[in-house]
Amino acid sequence: MPRLGARSFSFPEFRGATRRLVVVNLAAFFAVLISGFFAPAPTGDLLGHLVFQPDAFVHYQFWQPITYSLVHQGIFGTLLELVSLWFMAGFLEQLHTPTWVMGLYASSVLGTAAAALAIYAVSGALGSSAEPIALYGCFGGIFGMLVAIGILYGDTEFLLFFTIGIKARYMAVLYGLITVAMLFTTQRAYAFAELGGALAGWMFLRLAPRRGISFMFSERWYGLRNRYYRWKRRRAARKFEVYMKSQGRTVRFDGQGRQLDEDPDDKKRWN
Repeated sequence: MPRLGARSFSFPEFRGATRRLVVVNLAAFFAVLISGFFAPAPTGDLLGHLVFQPDAFVHYQFWQPITYSLVHQGIFGTLLELVSLWFMAGFLEQLHTPTWVMGLYASSVLGTAAAALAIYAVSGALGSSAEPIALYGCFGGIFGMLVAIGILYGDTEFLLFFTIGIKARYMAVLYGLITVAMLFTTQRAYAFAELGGALAGWMFLRLAPRRGISFMFSERWYGLRNRYYRWKRRRAARKFEVYMKSQGRTVRFDGQGRQLDEDPDDKKRWN
């Protein structure tokens, strides 16, 4: 486990979930860049279906809450996002499993889209015109990771702007205050969606097991399967009891379908 003290400026290891996240986002960026160079119009139409737009989502484009995080525009903005993703995911992966990191990132990305959808639905319910918004980029996933670092490893120091030392909890609070301030600007829809990603990251820490969401689902699946097998065993035990009773013999089973030791005083035991 790495030392959680002051940290100098250095890139974390590029492996596991960190490498998958960065490589997939980088590949998606260059795919859009190259296709836009050769076919600008079709690429623009395709991006319109990949970014998250609440009004398009409610019209059955259900893939958008996932695909929007792979759409990046602008070289410098994409570079900032991917470097931040590398730092956040790489730091967490030193202390958690790759599955846990992927679960946190996915939850934050989906939470960002859910917040954007919520503000769209509330605006429609109140009768006001919903603010047009098209989400793209992995900023929500990065914010969720920042919240996780601030909560779990708040005393760890990072270099803000690569020069100023600041503890993780204060960096998360500072970023949160900036996002809250954006609620009072024309970027309020983006700010609200980003706060949704932070909330999803916090909920992941509170609700998900330490080994990640996939481990939780696998445990529940195996638990459900085992309950089914126990039910089948109890049913077979009851049928066997009825059959042996019809033969003038007595057998007993417990609530789990396991045979109990026979009573030596029982005259109708097995012969």
